[in-house]
Amino acid sequence: MSSTTPQGLTRFNTVDASEAQAALHEVCASRAWGSKLLAQRPYATTDALFTASDAATAELSAEDLAEAMAGHPPIGRPKAGDPTSNREQSGMAGASDDLKAEMLELNLAYQEKFGHVFLICASGRTGEQMRDAVRNRIDNTPEQEREIVRVELGKINRIRLNRIAEGDPA
Repeated sequence: MSSTTPQGLTRFNTVDASEAQAALHEVCASRAWGSKLLAQRPYATTDALFTASDAATAELSAEDLAEAMAGHPPIGRPKAGDPTSNREQSGMAGASDDLKAEMLELNLAYQEKFGHVFLICASGRTGEQMRDAVRNRIDNTPEQEREIVRVELGKINRIRLNRIAEGDPA
């Protein structure tokens, strides 16, 4: 590895496979995605890791996408005690009770229509932006929504992989 390889990426490249697999599972719950990234270690750069992630995400079957989405809590209800979930959904933390109630209704309607949680890269978005996004997407066809979910999952994976590469334990 070159001296420019981030410390976290060097660590990820050298830990045993079970530890690396566990870290990847925290990024994305799809076993197929994690197996593809694990098989390509070591990564020379963070960009190489992102490229592998993007390719693996693009190849996920509908079942693999469903498995990945099952690892994400609904917007407005981050996993208790999970700093990643809380950080990513921080835009909902200060939302009004009315907005939280509306998001719950929209989440349930979306889940009933599509059979999975509403997935969006929530980092940096306000509660209102997330509400507007679910409103806009609820009329999509399942096929349209599956491809939007794939793009959003790719964004989330990149953010989480970057935290690993930079050595951020959270």
